Amino acid sequence: MIASDEQRETMPHTHEARLKLAQLLSWLIQDDMVTQADADSLKNQQPDRLHPLVVIAAQKWYSRIAPAKLMSVDLLTEWLAQRTGMPYFHIDPLQLNFGSIANIISKSYAERLKIMPVRISDGEVIIATAEPFLRDWVAELERILGLKISLVLASPIDINHYLPEIYSLANSVKLANQARSGGAVGVQNFEQLVELGKNKNLDANEQHIVTLVDWLFKYAFEQRASDIHLEPRRDLGLVRFRIDGVLHQVYQLPASVNSAITNRIKLLGRMDMVEKRRPQDGRIKTVSAEGEEIELRLSTMPTAFGEKLVMRIFNPDILVKNFVDLGFSRDQTILWDEWTSQPNGITLVTGPTGSGKTTTLYSTLKHLATPEMNVCTVEDPIEMIEPAFNQMQVQPNIGLNFASGVRTLLRQDPDIIMVGEIRDAETAEMAIQAALTGHLVLSTLHTNDAPSAIMRLYELGVPSYLLNSTLLGVMAQRLVRTLCPHCKAEGEISAASWQDLVSPWEMARPDKVNVAIGCLECRMTGYRGRTGIYEMLPFSEQMQRLLARNTDAGKIKMQARLEGMRPLRLSGAEKVAAGLTTPAEVLKVAPPIA
Repeated sequence: MIASDEQRETMPHTHEARLKLAQLLSWLIQDDMVTQADADSLKNQQPDRLHPLVVIAAQKWYSRIAPAKLMSVDLLTEWLAQRTGMPYFHIDPLQLNFGSIANIISKSYAERLKIMPVRISDGEVIIATAEPFLRDWVAELERILGLKISLVLASPIDINHYLPEIYSLANSVKLANQARSGGAVGVQNFEQLVELGKNKNLDANEQHIVTLVDWLFKYAFEQRASDIHLEPRRDLGLVRFRIDGVLHQVYQLPASVNSAITNRIKLLGRMDMVEKRRPQDGRIKTVSAEGEEIELRLSTMPTAFGEKLVMRIFNPDILVKNFVDLGFSRDQTILWDEWTSQPNGITLVTGPTGSGKTTTLYSTLKHLATPEMNVCTVEDPIEMIEPAFNQMQVQPNIGLNFASGVRTLLRQDPDIIMVGEIRDAETAEMAIQAALTGHLVLSTLHTNDAPSAIMRLYELGVPSYLLNSTLLGVMAQRLVRTLCPHCKAEGEISAASWQDLVSPWEMARPDKVNVAIGCLECRMTGYRGRTGIYEMLPFSEQMQRLLARNTDAGKIKMQARLEGMRPLRLSGAEKVAAGLTTPAEVLKVAPPIA
């Protein structure tokens, strides 16, 4: 389908119809977006080879039309699209099918005209351009391709950025796929079709595979992904990113290429490349385009169609956040500081996987790890390497579990100990022992709410008198998506929705809240970023007396609320009232108020 070089040479390429800076400035004056004086000052400049939209955006002018917005390249492109009657198209790389796009026109032709195919359907191809009046090539290309061409206007910066990436990625995938004639991905695929003489191994160090892996990491960092999934299927491999807690499909790869990328990443993570039958863990430290060190924790799992690889991305920036940035209220920050500043005792953080427990604990330890303090951790696995801590990883194959790890740490003259998770009676016993012998212990449990953590320890066999002597407090937490600051709008919340959120507690319904709208910045989801909601239970004297009488979970919850513990949904309701999130987000993650 790609136009040949001979055909391209016969296509007219007109330069007279390109956008001119003076023309755009004249239109901006007519639309009362800039002043005549500003336009005159810019007309005297002679920018070299820059698109006029980029030249105007570089002035950092604000539109004179209320509300006054910074005239960025995106805003100017959207304005120009309306001015010329063309559809505006924001290029979202998550929505691009790189392989099919690169097959429409050649890279040299696309770069010469600064055009980029962005969507292909039956009988039609949508092509983005930054030159609305340069159209002489359209009719000829329609004849060559046998497809109808629809033009859309896109940011010249986006076109310049993504155009070479599309062709580079598509070329790497093509070369990697050609390097192997067989379609099967190896002995780990339970449904492998064995074709004798065609089962050649693809070298994970080949340059095109290196290029694909580098692109994958760079792309994930740009898109603010927290996890990268490489998932084998019967005939292909899927690449998915988790962004703000939601998975997005990014790309489909040939099965052989997916397998080679997995091998390359396993090699970087110092994992056994040959072993594909059992799960493995590893880690990679890399550097983003901005020069920031980023850690990736790797985990493989054998599946019916091959080896699945998940990479969790840890940005060290999260460790320097203050607790307000994590979502703590002022009162919650004061209480958390009180618990974690004690010389000894146990503080627990509870919640499901992915609820932000690691971020909370590491941020806390980062604040506590002064030169006078010896901070030691035992984890499975070590989430992030932090030079200020002494970190030890659990290794069950040599008998190093959480309990024996804590036992070892007690002989290392620690001040603060972080136990990755209390999973069994032995670990609970050692954590209690550490607290009794004058150490501050931080750890996690998997329970739905804070009061349930007390009962969990009790069920693990920790006597009530030991809990009463050591437990400082329990905090349950969840993560909710926050509203996109670029598009959130003021709205109302119905009495029924508010009641679902706070019942049976009494909390005044706000007159106005913010609602999700959706824009290009948030990929039309209405949300961008996440924040924490918290439920904090101090272990008071009244609670100690209650536990000493072998009470049940219901009475513990009742007593906790009498003492002022605010449930997760109520913490979420406060975020809704503050305009940070929506009731639907809170109801999705926070358990009901029983």
